[in-house]
Amino acid sequence: MAKTRRRSPGFHRAIFPGSFDPVTFGHLDVIQRGRALFDELVVAVGRNPGKDELFTIEERVGLLERLVREMCRRRRGCPVRVEAFRGLTVDFARRRGAAVLLRGIRNLSDLQNEVQQAVTNREVAGLETAFVVAGQSFAYTSSSLIKQLTAMGRDLKPLRTMVPPVVVAALRRKRDEQHPALARLREARDGARE
Repeated sequence: MAKTRRRSPGFHRAIFPGSFDPVTFGHLDVIQRGRALFDELVVAVGRNPGKDELFTIEERVGLLERLVREMCRRRRGCPVRVEAFRGLTVDFARRRGAAVLLRGIRNLSDLQNEVQQAVTNREVAGLETAFVVAGQSFAYTSSSLIKQLTAMGRDLKPLRTMVPPVVVAALRRKRDEQHPALARLREARDGARE
């Protein structure tokens, strides 16, 4: 990956980091809102060591690239790149010449956690954080919930209100392949019932 430097003092590049496992309509909402605020947006796909991955990083990047390409064709806004990264978000942001992290807020619990992280990022790395509030219909949608519904449900049609059709199809494939992350979710549920 090429090293990117900040352009001019008036140029604002933002990083929207996340695991996007899987990408949701809420994530896409934040990306579209960010496109109206910045000159360039980099969607940074990372790994959360505290979460059991369902999709590989390459699969997540591929899904996001496809969905972002469709979004950029349909709606105006700044250019968007999707990149995978390893390590600390603040280090990735520095390498890309970004001064702002974009974060979506769904509810008060998110806000409390994100503000603490934002203060740390500003003090340690000099990075500001811009918050956008998710649309009301995305307030309770999370990648974790979507994975649980995929693991427990036979019919994935209800997911169509939370994720794009291409993601529903990818989730169906993971379920049909009996992906170990989904099996662990089912085992955890069954263990909690006992």
